[in-house]
Amino acid sequence: MSTLGIIALLTLLYWLYITFDVHKGIHLLHTLPKSTKLPDKPPLVSVIIAAKEEESTILETVRHLLSQNYPRLEIIAVNDRSQDATGVRLEELRKWSKHKTDIQTPLQIIHITSLPEGWLGKNHALYQGYQQARGQYLLFTDADIIFAPGTISDAVTYMKENDVQHLTLTPNMVARSTLLRGFVHFFLFSFSLFVRPWRANLDSAREPGIGIGAFNMVSRSAYEAIGTHKSIALRPDDDLQLGISLKRAGFRQKVLSGKHILQVEWYRSLKEAIIGLEKNLFSGFRYSYTIALLACLGQLIFFIFPWLGLFFLWDWRGAAYAVAVILQIWLYRKLMFRLMSKRGDEAFLLPISASLLLYTIVRSVWLTWKQGGINWRGTFYSLRELKKK
Repeated sequence: MSTLGIIALLTLLYWLYITFDVHKGIHLLHTLPKSTKLPDKPPLVSVIIAAKEEESTILETVRHLLSQNYPRLEIIAVNDRSQDATGVRLEELRKWSKHKTDIQTPLQIIHITSLPEGWLGKNHALYQGYQQARGQYLLFTDADIIFAPGTISDAVTYMKENDVQHLTLTPNMVARSTLLRGFVHFFLFSFSLFVRPWRANLDSAREPGIGIGAFNMVSRSAYEAIGTHKSIALRPDDDLQLGISLKRAGFRQKVLSGKHILQVEWYRSLKEAIIGLEKNLFSGFRYSYTIALLACLGQLIFFIFPWLGLFFLWDWRGAAYAVAVILQIWLYRKLMFRLMSKRGDEAFLLPISASLLLYTIVRSVWLTWKQGGINWRGTFYSLRELKKK
């Protein structure tokens, strides 16, 4: 059998295995249920937001949080060294909310002007928010998330009723163009196949864990037990690492779909998405060139080659690749619907999206190597420092 034939056969076996594995486990991934009744003594929830140059989105996010129907809530917005009008907008919103009799939620603003050594800006900002928080539960979220009014009520009720220490939710991801939507959704698709987020819902397993920046709600005791954000001070993928640390420590974790109550426009353009992801993709491979190389080969062999084989091979190898493509499309549409109620109509863009992600991974590794580190939110961190942490 030729080398190409062996690759075609392995690719088909890979997609058959992945299809079986997803079909077996995806039933564990549910949608967050709507609460019918709050606990008798609702715990105080502290919402902590880190914002840097977020003047275009922060107001809408905080306004939606102020409109939550949960009775015991405090919001702590941390302005992380912003050079735009983020801080001004937050102060205006705080003054406005104080004079609204129908808004009982305290809004606290923290302005950070300098960054100590050994911290990434966002991680430091979230930690500063935690130090001011009084809540029994901490909700770490991003500055561009839109919350439905009952989001926090539903989350707290679920956590209390199911004895969950960490709840993370997948949001509905909005994209302005078809190509951007295809790329963003493909990133979520390939990430899901790699991490298998539904496995985090198995109480018997310590690995893998997961955390999503749009919604990471954790009990204060669990957060403190893993060392807070101090333990992940230099991780660009802090949201994911928070979930991994909590799961590894044995705390009960659940990942659910929040497609009906959370919405985010992750990036506004394809160029912005590539630039945004190339900053932190290499960190997801632990800054290992070997792991990054294997990831690139995986994208090439399992996601791109099947489409090339489908069009250019007219023998059994082409037939094997054709089956792999069908399985790839089916899984993509199934996961998009499960996670975000999307039909996955952009599945025809899968080879293009996979090629763009491959390009982004290569650029992430190359830029980190060329610079000797990463530039993150206006600060440079050496690769030696990042690997040490």
